[in-house]
Amino acid sequence: MKRLSLVTIAALIFSMFSFQSSVAQPVKKSERVVINFESGSSDMEFEDIQNVVRIGALVRADNGFDVVVTRKAFNKKVGATTAQKKLTNLRLRNVASTAKAGLSSASFPTAVKATYVKANAPKRNRVVLVATWTLPAPTVTTVSPDNGPILGGTSVTITGTNFINVTAVTFGGVAATSYLVNTASRITAIAPARSAGTVDIAVTTAGGLAIASGSFTYREASITSISPTTGSTAGGTSVTITGANLEGASALTFGGVAATSFTVNSPTQITAITPARSAGTVTVSVVTPAGSATSPVSFTYLAPSITSISPSGGSINGGNSVLITGNNLTGSSAVSFGGVPATSFTINSNTQITAVAPARPAGPVTLSVTTPVGVVNSSYTYYALPSISSLTPITGSSAGGTSVVISGSNFVGITAVTFGGTAATSFTVNSANQITAVAPARVSGAVLVQVSNPAGAATSPSNFTYFAPPTITSISPTTGSNVGGTSVVITGTNFTDVSAVNFGSTAATSFTVNSATQITALSPVGSIGTVTLTVTGPGGSATTSYTYSVSAPTITALTPASGSIVGGNTVVITGTNLLSATSVTFGGTAATSFTVNSATQITAIAPARSAGAVIASVTTPGGSATFTYTYSTVATITSFTPITGTSSGGTSVVITGTNFTGATSVTFGGVAASSFTVNSATQITAVTPARIAGGVTVDVITPGGVARAAEVYTYIAGVPTITSLTPTSGTTAGGTSVVITGTNLIGATSVTFGGTAATSFTVNSATQITAIAPARSAGAVDLSLTTAGGTAISAAAFTYLAPPVITGVSFVLDGEIVTATITGTDFIGTSSVTLNGAVATITSTTATQVVATITPAPTAGNVAVVLTNNVGVAQFTTTYPTPA
Repeated sequence: MKRLSLVTIAALIFSMFSFQSSVAQPVKKSERVVINFESGSSDMEFEDIQNVVRIGALVRADNGFDVVVTRKAFNKKVGATTAQKKLTNLRLRNVASTAKAGLSSASFPTAVKATYVKANAPKRNRVVLVATWTLPAPTVTTVSPDNGPILGGTSVTITGTNFINVTAVTFGGVAATSYLVNTASRITAIAPARSAGTVDIAVTTAGGLAIASGSFTYREASITSISPTTGSTAGGTSVTITGANLEGASALTFGGVAATSFTVNSPTQITAITPARSAGTVTVSVVTPAGSATSPVSFTYLAPSITSISPSGGSINGGNSVLITGNNLTGSSAVSFGGVPATSFTINSNTQITAVAPARPAGPVTLSVTTPVGVVNSSYTYYALPSISSLTPITGSSAGGTSVVISGSNFVGITAVTFGGTAATSFTVNSANQITAVAPARVSGAVLVQVSNPAGAATSPSNFTYFAPPTITSISPTTGSNVGGTSVVITGTNFTDVSAVNFGSTAATSFTVNSATQITALSPVGSIGTVTLTVTGPGGSATTSYTYSVSAPTITALTPASGSIVGGNTVVITGTNLLSATSVTFGGTAATSFTVNSATQITAIAPARSAGAVIASVTTPGGSATFTYTYSTVATITSFTPITGTSSGGTSVVITGTNFTGATSVTFGGVAASSFTVNSATQITAVTPARIAGGVTVDVITPGGVARAAEVYTYIAGVPTITSLTPTSGTTAGGTSVVITGTNLIGATSVTFGGTAATSFTVNSATQITAIAPARSAGAVDLSLTTAGGTAISAAAFTYLAPPVITGVSFVLDGEIVTATITGTDFIGTSSVTLNGAVATITSTTATQVVATITPAPTAGNVAVVLTNNVGVAQFTTTYPTPA
C-alpha cells in the first residue's frame, strides 16, 4: 500500500479548500473536500487516515473560522461500511477562540456528512468528506453618532447582530471610507463625504443585508444673520454670527480678512471681533468641518461720522447736555466746542455720545469729535438768554389771529413763542430785539407770553389778555330816524369790554354796556338807508344791519312832569326822533326857550300858565309828539320840628306848610333827605342826611317850585367811632385804599395811620370813610380819625406788609405731579402761583414758604415762577431739571 506523507496530505487538503480573503470573496455555504487514498484491496487501510486526522488537517474557510476534521479513534482495517459510519459521526469544532474569531458558536457549521465512494478503477478507493453550514442575516440596532459634517470623516459605531463575513458598509449608498468589524455585534466605520441630508446606513454580510433607515444626517454649515451689520473702519466691533453647524469653526473672515478673534459660543452662534478695513461692504465667511458658509447679508465698514446733534445750540453759560448721534464713535478720545473741550462726555454706544457743552461767547462754533480713525465735525450755536421788555398790543381775540409785537433782547435763534403755554400760530424774528407773533386761539383771560431759544426762555413782564369776540344776536329797533337819537338795544355776547359802537362809519352818539349780553346805543345822525352796525371790543368785532328812515317823534317822559304856574321851570323832554325839532309848546303856549340836545332829548323852559294839566308838544319834520305837563301853585314851609339833630343824620323831622302834594325832594343844606314821606298837602316827614356840624337850610321841592323854611336846622357833632377796617393790611409802599366803617364820621378833619396822615381820605357818609394809607415801615399800627365830635381809634390794628420776595424754588416730581417749594419772605396772603403762566394749586403758605403743585410737569429748561399776594407780585426764574 502506498502511504501518503503528512506534507502531501496537507497540500491535498489545502488544494481542495479554496483559501480566499474574507473581504474580497463572498461566503460559500458549502465546501467539498476530496481526499484520495490508493489501496490494492477493496478494504482500505485507515492507519494513515487516522494519523492525518489525529494531527489535524487545517481548512481556512471564507467565513473566518477554522475547521478541523478529526477522528478520535479508528480501528485498523475496518471495512468501508464501518469507515463510512465512523466518518458520518464526525463533527466540526472551533479551534480558534471566540474572541479571536469574533463569532458566536451559533454561527458555526452544524453538520458534516462523509460518503464512501468506490472507485471505478480497480483497487482505487476514494472517501469524499462534505461540510455544510448556514449564516444568519445581520441586524443594526444603534448608530452613534447619528450625524456628521458633509466633508465626512466621522467615526461611527454601528451596533447590531450577526456581523459575520461583512462585505460592505455604506452611507446612503456610498461606501464607508473604511470600516472595522470589532465583534459580531459592533462595527466602526468612517463616514464618507456626502451632500447635506439624512441617509440610510447599510451593512452587507454573507447572511444578508441590514439597513438602518434615516439613521445618519449629514450637516452643512450656514449663516442666517449677523448683528450688527455695520461697524467702524477701525475694527473692534463685536459681531454676533447666527447660523447652523458652526461648531469646530477653524476660520472666520470679513471680506477675506481674518477676524481679530472669534469664539464659537454654540453650534448656532459665533462672536467675532472685526478687523480693521477700509470703508465699504464685505461678506462674512466661516470655515467649519461642516463646510464653508457665507452670510446672506453683508457687513458694512463705516468711517466715523456725525449725523445729528440735539439740541443744535445752547446757552453761552454752557452746561447744556448735547446728544451727538453718528456712526463708529466708539473709542472717541475728545469732544470740543469751537476748540474748547466739553465739560464732560460719555460714549453711550457706537452711534451716540452725550457731551456737556462748555461756556462760550454767543455764535456758531464747530463741534468736533476725535475718534481712533480721525476727527469728525458738526456745528453748534451758542445763544444768550432772551428777555422781553414789552408787548404791543396787550390784548387780543380769544379766536386768535392778533399780531403782537414783542420787544426785548437776544432774540437770536428763537425756537418758540407761546401765549400761556400755547404755541403762537406763527412768528417772525424781525431782529435781535423784536419778534412779530400771531397769537393763537385761547380761552378768555390773562396769560404770559414766553419766547425760547436754545439758551432758555424769557417771560413777558406783563400779561397778554384774551377777550372773547363779541357777537350780535339781535337789535331793537332795527330802524330809526335819520335824525338819530334812536335808542337801540343790542343783544349778543361778550359785550363786557366793548370799546366802540358804530352806525356805518359814524360812532354812536353814546352807548352803555348794560351787561355782557346787552348794550344800549344812541344812533347818530345818518343818511336814509341801511348801514352796518358794528360792535367792537378787544376780542374783535361783530356786525349787523340797521336802517335809517324818517320817523315821527315820540315823547317818553318829561322831567319834571310838573312845575310852577309862574313858569321858568327847566323841563327835560325824553323821546325819539327829536332831532330837528321846530317847536316845543306847553298847552299851546310856546316854551320860553328850548335846546335839542340829541335825537332823544330836548331841554325846554316852561312858560307861565294857570294851574292845571296841559299838553306839552314837540314838532319835527316827521310829525308831532305830546305828553302831559301839570302846572302847580307854589308850596310854603311854616315850621319844622325838631330843629336840631346829630351830624350823623337819621333824625326824623316833621315839616309843616302848604301845597306839598307832588313834592319831589326835601333837602337839608342842599343834601337830599335820606327819605321823606308826603303825609298830606300840609305835612311832610323827612329823615335828615349826615352832614357836618352847623346850621343848614331846609327846602321842599314841589311841581309848583321850591319852598324854603325861614329858620335853619342845626347839626350837632357826635363822638366818632370806628367799628371795622377793610382791608386790615397793606403794602409798606402805601397806596392801599382802606374803607373805615363806624359812626359820626361826618366832618372828619384828619385820618392817620400810626400817627402818619393818610395820603388822602373821602367821607362817604356818616358811617364810612375811604382813606389811602401812607407809606410806612412794616408792622401793625393804630388807625385814628378826628371829627368835631372827637377822635376815634380803631380796635383792630392796620398791618403794613412788605411786598413778597422769592429767593429760591425747588421741584419734586411724583408721577405726573410736580410739587414746587418756593422760599422767600412776606408770603402772607398769597393768592396765586404760576409756573410759565400755568396756574398751580397752593397747598400750604407761611410767611417764608409756599408749596404748590402743578400737572403736567413743565418742560425742562427755564421756568418763570410768579407769586401774587394782597401786597404785590414776586417773580423768579429758575431751571426745571430734565427728568432722570
